Amino acid sequence: MKKLSFIFFAITAFSVSSCKDNPKQTEPEVVTVDNSAPKTYEIAQTEAQFNDPKVEAIFKQYLQVEAALVNTDATKTAAEASKLELLLKEKNADETIQNAVAAMAGSEDIKIQRENFEPLSMGIEKMLQGALVSGTLYKQYCPMAFNNKGAYWISSSKDILNPYFGDKMLKCGRVDSEVK
Repeated sequence: MKKLSFIFFAITAFSVSSCKDNPKQTEPEVVTVDNSAPKTYEIAQTEAQFNDPKVEAIFKQYLQVEAALVNTDATKTAAEASKLELLLKEKNADETIQNAVAAMAGSEDIKIQRENFEPLSMGIEKMLQGALVSGTLYKQYCPMAFNNKGAYWISSSKDILNPYFGDKMLKCGRVDSEVK
């Protein structure tokens, strides 16, 4: 009987020690993500040819304003809008378009800048009518801009980079029509 008790205790001790959790401590994997520089989105340069060099300069500067809005950079938007404001004054542009760009240039509030981008875009669209010799520009539309009122902008590419939402909803929108 003593032998049987000893064998029982030996088997029990062996079972308990072998079923214990593995005491090895593994270090958690640390993954470092570089968030120091936000992603910058580039607007495609236009391949369209214009019959008026002033309109071409205005549209290229408009694209710079659009790029700053896409990147949600209020300071850069104001600086680029200031440059566009000078070009529009040179061209004696419509008062509505000049007021919109002046409001953008005079503000560091991205919301105000985006609100004024729509009348600016509509003025640019009118200016582009009959100004292209070759190439295509795209009138794009975001149905969710301004609490689902929707808003348009002019792009040099079919790719959607939404200036009304930036990277919050970068691809929100569609090509509404072509400007030729």
